[in-house]
Amino acid sequence: MYRTLQLNIQQQIAKLLVERYSIELSNLAVELPPKIEFGEMALPVAFELAKRLKKAPRAIAQELQPLLAQIPGIASVEVAGAGYLNLKLDRTATVQRIAADEHAAIGGRGFRLVEHTSINPNKAAHVGHLRNAILGDSFARMLRPDAYKPGYDTGVQNYIDNTGVQVADIVVAVTTLEGMNLDRVREWLLELFETNQRLDYVCWDLYARVSQWYEADPTQTAARKQLRLDTLHQLEAGNNDTSAIAELISTGVLRRHLETMQRLGIEYDFLPRESEILHLHFWETARQLMIDKGVLYLETEGKNKGAWVMRRAGAAELGKGPDEDAKILVRSNGTVTYVGKDIAYHLWKFGLLGKDFGYAKFYEYPTHTCWISTIEGEDPHPSFGHADAIYNVIDSRQDDPQAQVKEALRVLGYTAASDRYTHLNYAFVGLTARTAEELGYTITDEDRTRNFIEVSGRKGFGVKADDLIDRMIAAAKAEVDARHPELPDAEREEIANAIGVGALRFFILRFTRNTVIAFDYKDALAFDGETGPYVQYAAVRAANIFRKAGFETARVGMRLAGLESAFKGIDPATLSAMLQGEEGTSVWEVWLTASRLSMVLEQAIAAAEPAMLTRYAFALAQQFNNFYHRHHILTETDEARKTLLLATAAVARRELIRVLSWLGITVPAAM
Repeated sequence: MYRTLQLNIQQQIAKLLVERYSIELSNLAVELPPKIEFGEMALPVAFELAKRLKKAPRAIAQELQPLLAQIPGIASVEVAGAGYLNLKLDRTATVQRIAADEHAAIGGRGFRLVEHTSINPNKAAHVGHLRNAILGDSFARMLRPDAYKPGYDTGVQNYIDNTGVQVADIVVAVTTLEGMNLDRVREWLLELFETNQRLDYVCWDLYARVSQWYEADPTQTAARKQLRLDTLHQLEAGNNDTSAIAELISTGVLRRHLETMQRLGIEYDFLPRESEILHLHFWETARQLMIDKGVLYLETEGKNKGAWVMRRAGAAELGKGPDEDAKILVRSNGTVTYVGKDIAYHLWKFGLLGKDFGYAKFYEYPTHTCWISTIEGEDPHPSFGHADAIYNVIDSRQDDPQAQVKEALRVLGYTAASDRYTHLNYAFVGLTARTAEELGYTITDEDRTRNFIEVSGRKGFGVKADDLIDRMIAAAKAEVDARHPELPDAEREEIANAIGVGALRFFILRFTRNTVIAFDYKDALAFDGETGPYVQYAAVRAANIFRKAGFETARVGMRLAGLESAFKGIDPATLSAMLQGEEGTSVWEVWLTASRLSMVLEQAIAAAEPAMLTRYAFALAQQFNNFYHRHHILTETDEARKTLLLATAAVARRELIRVLSWLGITVPAAM
């Protein structure tokens, strides 16, 4: 609602400026005053006009003051300081519109493609992978259409590097360390299934072993690294026993990854695999396009001699001799680099390659099918390679490769596509010493002094995602069992799952993307402070109020039987009086905070920063809890005032449920 009023006021001011001063301003700032007594909106427009009109900002503000006061929804306008215009909203009219669920429509035309997770299918997912997946899933939820917003047509994909070095490593582990051939691998996978052993967990240990094996004997290091390279070439070539082993293991691990992520409410639409990018000759098509446009060239001298290269983004003007800083896309040995394949892949994403994958059904979710890339595929099938905007959730260590892909699009002439390519980078996740110890890891005294302990899959040190989820849910379950022993087992399990998953997601999301996280599961599960359980509890507390007042809480917000009509029946003059003074302002502030949801969502999408939503959720929960402790809702004897207080709780709960849903968090029935 706040955003709706803001947009209307901006439009009205723009119209006034044209009529009075013949001036057009494309961007009219509207700020939030630091204190409620200053109003609900602050306009610095007089400062923007001062130079053009050659007048003091305060004089301009005084000219605009009576004109702005005529805009519907504004109760009064005050000139403050050197020329700020402070706007006070008509509280009664605004509250009535908020109660009716008026809000700005967030969304637009065009297909948004969000890529996230992208775990190498060679071992179990770990806590570091969860940051990528949770960020991407929440951002996709922010974009997608739902009951609140028209949103954007959005597809979610998870890129599977099934022919890369880490998959080659697990194949080396299985064939060399374990001595298996293709037939034995098939038997082994069946044995794991029949004995209820998890392939991704077994591969976790195998990967750590082979990583150490490469370096264990200095006299064999070169030969062992050559074995890895030969294995990698066989994976890329395909149609051999080595690639068949890789296909069996990587597909089995991938299924486990999808099951892990589904526990967190994370789902995908499409799984493009690197094997198809290679075998459908995406790179060859992109390579020829880049050569034809002079972007890719063969280096004939210097350290990159024999390699195919392109100039780096932001490179200085080239002097004499070779460009030693050029980005290698094809090594001198003929292998294509990650960036080369990624350029071809992103040309496909934007529909610029002239090729497409085959598609096959792979995984069934309750509401839709997840497809995987193949050579031939099935018909009919959905289409994904036609994005109007792309969002890639990839960690900050990939900043340079991502910049080179954007640069390739730009120099190929696809400037608009390059501009609509967003890298949602993020910093890594470590563990606090306390959490590492409680999860069974041996740490040193030096580790205990560090702000965080970095995980390493190669060393086998890290928290498997499923183990962490289990620990979060178990800790929540212990708390639920203590608080609600009277509830049925199934209901307590459901509540614990909502709290555990919500705590994990909120903790990961509350940090801005480029902040290093030291994960601590006890901090995440705390019921006080900026945590998921604290926000969930505010919504549960509101539901408890309605339950005690005799309302059915299955329906959200003002749509509680009888409350909506009772609120509409309050005389406007009575409502206005109840919203004034110190007591009334404490109620009004809850409505005002609730009204800012669409504005915060719009800002979070523009900044690609879900942390803005966690901050908003926490602020609204705090506001509601303060309101709850100040006003005795159930014992209020004035019926009109009691209705207003109940409506305040209903609106706060409505927006808490909405913002939490974009964060992938559900509100449990009890806490």
